[in-house]
Amino acid sequence: MVYAADDNIQTLLDFQYRQHFEADSGTHGSSNHKKGRYGKGLVIKVPPGTIIKDAHTGLVLRELIKGGDSVVIARGGFGGRGNSKNHPATGGMPGEEKKVILELKLIADVGIVGYPNAGKSTLISKISSARPKIADYPFTTKVPVLGVVKIHGDERLVFAEVPGLIEGAHLGRGLGDRFLRHVERTKTLIHLIDISGFEGRDPYKDYVSLNKELSLYSKELMKKPHVIALNKCDIESAKENVKRFKKHIRGKPVFVMSAATGEGIK
Repeated sequence: MVYAADDNIQTLLDFQYRQHFEADSGTHGSSNHKKGRYGKGLVIKVPPGTIIKDAHTGLVLRELIKGGDSVVIARGGFGGRGNSKNHPATGGMPGEEKKVILELKLIADVGIVGYPNAGKSTLISKISSARPKIADYPFTTKVPVLGVVKIHGDERLVFAEVPGLIEGAHLGRGLGDRFLRHVERTKTLIHLIDISGFEGRDPYKDYVSLNKELSLYSKELMKKPHVIALNKCDIESAKENVKRFKKHIRGKPVFVMSAATGEGIK
């Protein structure tokens, strides 16, 4: 049994409905000393970014990073021998059985991170053909969303919208640990901040807290290039908040934008 990464597959959803796989058995030998046919190998296709773990030990057997990567997880058994030419017949050996856990870390060029209701879904729907659920309440997005953004000609970037993080996300609060793993393989992060100060929130404190969650989850995440985007600049209270935010952030580019109106997105 072989697991192989296929660029045409995006999720592990199919494995929710089918969890048992078995390769074909070989066939018996026949008359005139004919050997039986070997069993056909089983190839299970998964999306690039899939991690295969042993279900009993938790050890990582292989990470399939890119399309074409593959690994043999269970080998077939040896066939038996017939009694031709006065040899005693022998029984065959059963094939290996393995119980594994599949996990997926999305592979994208850019990861969009931020607190709930910061406007991540609206942004990715503006810059790509992705159509996530959008509403004015937190935790609208339950799973990561991928969107492809065309730049020039055939050049494109893959964006991943990560569901909203909350304080304690690195410990698993709000399923944060499941979401954060998807930004580990991105090349760049967009820190999307709600600059409107909705419900009395302090945008700069949100930015500091967001970075804290990322660093507590993985120090490597903080080494990635990141872009600061202040969203919802169309709201009246945003102008003063932008000024205050920029006083704290010196030497870093800060983009002011509105995913709702399209201002500053380009």
